[in-house]
Amino acid sequence: QVQLVESGGGLVQAGGSLTLSCTASGSIFIIDRMGWYRQAPGKQRELVADITSGGIPNYADSVKGRFTISRDNAKNTVYLQMSSLKPEDTALYYCKANGVKLISRAILPEVWGQGTLVTVSS
Repeated sequence: QVQLVESGGGLVQAGGSLTLSCTASGSIFIIDRMGWYRQAPGKQRELVADITSGGIPNYADSVKGRFTISRDNAKNTVYLQMSSLKPEDTALYYCKANGVKLISRAILPEVWGQGTLVTVSS
């Protein structure tokens, strides 16, 4: 069984910074892609950023230049450094892992975390 545990959410003023972390636990060999999604009240869940096992990032246009995604494959951990935060960044942030290859050679297509709340006050 694989679990994703997020941390780092909280309350911050507009213009401030936060760093989210997500660690995958279990009998993992390698994870193809890890990323962050967010869902604001009344809105659909959307991609924020993701990153391949080779370190190639992908960002939503709304966060380009403000957020930086990185990962530590040895720790099965992905980070999201958020700066110049805006009230519209307020959401529940979810970690997602795609293509989780286990030591048993089984592959889990995707695994989601429980989410961490980010609130940006104006």
